[in-house]
Amino acid sequence: MSEVFDDSRRLTGINLYFPATGAALETVGIAVDASLVLRWQANLAAARQALGWPAEAVVARLHAAGASLAMAAPPDQLYAATEVNEWALEAALGERLPPAARRYAPGHAAAWDPDQALPTLRAAAAAEACPRLAALLRQAAARSLPALLDDDALTLGEGTGGRTWPRPALPAVDEVDWDALAAIPVALVTGSNGKTTTTRLVAAMTAAHGWITGASSTDGVVVAGETIESGDYSGPGGARAVLRDRRVQAAVLETARGGLLRRGLAVAGVQAAIVTNISADHFGEYGIHDLDDLADTKLVVAGALAVGGVLVLNAEDPLLRARAPAGTRRLAWFALDADHPLLAAQRARHLPACGVRAGRLLLSLAGVDHDLGAVDAMPLSVQGHARYNVANITGAALLAALLGVPPATIAAVLARFGGTNTDNAGRLMRWSFGPTQAWLDYAHNPAGLEGLIAVAQAARGPDGRLALVLGQAGNREDADIRALASTAARFAPDLVVLKDIESYLRGRASGQIAAILRDELLQDGLADGAIHTCLDEVEAARVVLRWARPGDALVLPIHDAAARTAVIALLDRLAAEGWRPGRPLPGEAAA
Repeated sequence: MSEVFDDSRRLTGINLYFPATGAALETVGIAVDASLVLRWQANLAAARQALGWPAEAVVARLHAAGASLAMAAPPDQLYAATEVNEWALEAALGERLPPAARRYAPGHAAAWDPDQALPTLRAAAAAEACPRLAALLRQAAARSLPALLDDDALTLGEGTGGRTWPRPALPAVDEVDWDALAAIPVALVTGSNGKTTTTRLVAAMTAAHGWITGASSTDGVVVAGETIESGDYSGPGGARAVLRDRRVQAAVLETARGGLLRRGLAVAGVQAAIVTNISADHFGEYGIHDLDDLADTKLVVAGALAVGGVLVLNAEDPLLRARAPAGTRRLAWFALDADHPLLAAQRARHLPACGVRAGRLLLSLAGVDHDLGAVDAMPLSVQGHARYNVANITGAALLAALLGVPPATIAAVLARFGGTNTDNAGRLMRWSFGPTQAWLDYAHNPAGLEGLIAVAQAARGPDGRLALVLGQAGNREDADIRALASTAARFAPDLVVLKDIESYLRGRASGQIAAILRDELLQDGLADGAIHTCLDEVEAARVVLRWARPGDALVLPIHDAAARTAVIALLDRLAAEGWRPGRPLPGEAAA
């Protein structure tokens, strides 16, 4: 079938287009001009009138690949809303709609005949409508009470203050004990890099404060220090899993770009949110083609703040400075330099800020500066070499303080967190094999890779060489893949082992990304003999270990979850057995 759209989807919370539920789609292979948009809007208006829906937000976001077309809609009729949106576009195309793209009743509304289409859409909306659900959501909003909704259940309140009902067994409004329901302290964590580290660090701080803490991230869902779900839970599903656990007294929720664009936010009314930074990544999906688009996406979290909630931003990121939301929202700024003009202005107004001065981390709250300790002594900083982790530390300290964690507790966590590899698994993990250092991380874009290699370079021996495992996910544009290779080439590594990321091929053929990386590395001056291809991630790490000699720095960005587990287990075993470069690896005979 020749479709004129893809990614037609429900928006189940605050999103890039509007602070409401609705539907969106991406146009494919058609020219989108002002006249088409006007016809689409007129069709939406006609459908809304026929369905009895209010006249709410309609957004056409034109971009390099076409347009994102979005409409707000009632939260209990979102599947019907996707049908309305699709019909509105197809009907707007008229004769431009390819015959192969025509869809027929009873499953779909007739794009060529509104007299047939509107009854079909009315039937879909009526079948899905749930007045009891709509009434509960209205009452929760009137009480400023968070509500979490998916296909299976409705939750009112959060954590210890929450209650969940299956969708088929919803109570009437007057059957709910509203006074027993409440919100808990919740923080959202987003940005291009540092999300998982920041999430884990803030969760450690809230736990040290005595709160039973739930956290969701790209590595899973953790409650009270126990992993209850493994995998990527950095979207709405992870947030709901944490907030529906009635043990949870505070929550820290990693909020990734993909979930924001596919579904929007699962939660609103949060106490604080942070955007760590903005750097090039994930261009080409959902109409996001440049850094401004990406910044707008990340800043959606500002719309989830409760009255009095605070948005934490990186003062050293020019995009965040330029696009910081105006108006009544409260802002807090962090930076590596405590005397950055934005931080100085914050302190002068007795507003929250956090930065580094003379090697010490200073947290400013209500006009008082709290010394949180020497940055170089904080394990995550790697003696101050991991500047990106110093930024993560600074933002996390500020975010935790805004949740209500005392400065002394924050300082105590910073003094120990990162002291063992298990504190921040998969992120800047280090093993020492004599003077040889191996570093395992999740770096997946140019900024992240640059920071990782810089740390490894600073720690390697004077005669040590640099080895790197390099790969990228298949849903990146070719230009982004080449940018990653160029970043690596600037460090002139002595060995680059190119790999696939098995679980992230995303439609690419095996070896296709490695070929692009190789071509760019050669163009950037790396010798052909320094480039090796080993598509299996675990075996790629073993290639680097076999190559190593004393004093080398071995940089291992490992992305597939199973491969990462296997490589960590291998490195742990080598460390336990006192392995040194030049010796056989487990399962291999001596040469």
